[in-house]
Amino acid sequence: MCGRYAASRRPEDLAGIFEIEKWEPEETLEPDFNVAPTKEVHVILDRPLKDAADPRPVRQLRRLRWGLVPSWSKTPEGGARMINARAETVHEKPSFRRALTTRRCVVPADGYYEWVTGPQERDLEVEGRRKRPRKQPYFVLPADGSVFAMAGLYEFWRDKTLPDDHPRAWWATCSVITTEAETTPLAAAPDEGPRTLADIHPRMPLMLTPDRWDAWLDPARTDADDVRSLLEPPPAGLLRAYPVSTAVSNVRNNGPELLKELEGPEEGTLF
Repeated sequence: MCGRYAASRRPEDLAGIFEIEKWEPEETLEPDFNVAPTKEVHVILDRPLKDAADPRPVRQLRRLRWGLVPSWSKTPEGGARMINARAETVHEKPSFRRALTTRRCVVPADGYYEWVTGPQERDLEVEGRRKRPRKQPYFVLPADGSVFAMAGLYEFWRDKTLPDDHPRAWWATCSVITTEAETTPLAAAPDEGPRTLADIHPRMPLMLTPDRWDAWLDPARTDADDVRSLLEPPPAGLLRAYPVSTAVSNVRNNGPELLKELEGPEEGTLF
């Protein structure tokens, strides 16, 4: 799955990378090194501008809440559980299948965090007592330092308890699509610790390589089978992973120090 990531690039940088035509200063978010579900995040989407005479799609940078709320949902509470959509079944799920063919986006990231899912029964001896160790977090990012473009979906939900002119009458939310984690050796694999992404976790965000950005964002592509062809995992060997401080496990911690590469897993953590 993908439940935490870092996004430090500013709108000006994203505009150049993704050829964004429209973004508003009020849409700007501060760099976030510990993005968690229900937070507002930047996404890139192709959509006609609201109230514009020209119906052509315009590439925009928007702020959306992470955790998709389907348009037909009675309440928004379930959004926190819909942060991910599985690439293998996204076309079948009522919560995602309409968005797959009509509302796709790219969620830009520096990389994502994942915690090693080691054997839970392994305990440590601490001051004469058995103590369950902490899981070791890893940061996964493109080996060349480029943007990690996660395939996403977005939706609009209307809060019918509020009047039309209320600022919270409409919710714009998103989800990140995930796929099976790579089983090939990581670029610059560490001497100790996981050798593949699958060693860390069986799932990973679906990274879109630049040659797929335009096709993925194109709202004219509405055929489900056509869109599903874009859900193939990226070529192997593009990513690297390294251990980071367990401070990232607390969502209240935030800052570039969370991305600092450690020489090896922290003492008392799993791997």
